[in-house]
Amino acid sequence: MAVTAQTALEVTSRTPDGSRSARRLRRAGFVLGIVYGGGEEPLAFQVPARTLRLALAHAGAVLDLIVDDAKGGPVVLKELVRHPVSGETVHLDLLRVRLDQPIEATVILELTGIEDAPGVKDGGVLEHSARELTIEALPGDIPDSIHHDVSEMQIGDVVSLEAIVAPDNVKLVDDPETVIATLSAPRLQTESDEEIESETQVVGEGGGEAEASRDESARDGDADSE
Repeated sequence: MAVTAQTALEVTSRTPDGSRSARRLRRAGFVLGIVYGGGEEPLAFQVPARTLRLALAHAGAVLDLIVDDAKGGPVVLKELVRHPVSGETVHLDLLRVRLDQPIEATVILELTGIEDAPGVKDGGVLEHSARELTIEALPGDIPDSIHHDVSEMQIGDVVSLEAIVAPDNVKLVDDPETVIATLSAPRLQTESDEEIESETQVVGEGGGEAEASRDESARDGDADSE
């Protein structure tokens, strides 16, 4: 779905001042970031975490970045780093873009109709191999995600990138033979059956030894009584 309007993201420029300063800002509820590209110098900034969450929740691919109340400019999100434990955003990289020049971007690939696939209903295992796709498009044409219907997949089927239909004005950059999804047969229980058979054999052998031991003890007892 193409972006028809840009969501504004208002940030404050900052001068990087070491890790101690960065930790203090994060504790105060700020997310740190940097914007680069567009023939200009990289610029570090800070933005309240809540402001960033709201902007990203309502944004398409392009944001209108406003730094220190100056005139905004179009940017796209290049990288977002989250805290490994809390999951909160701690840093983001933005890239300045021109709306009339195509760029490469990464979008999410979503598979639909998984539960309706005959192979899945028969107990098959569907593996989603590639969850992100590299595309080329004008910034305003970058979709939030690309969908592919797998509701007809049978056991043994393999879906490659060449089967994906990209939205208008969007070019898929990755190798067309890239595997997107596979639907494999249910895993057989042969290993478990062999283990059970092996355990049964061991128990049987152990039982034979115990019985032989009892017979030997009985013979010894008879010998003592004689």
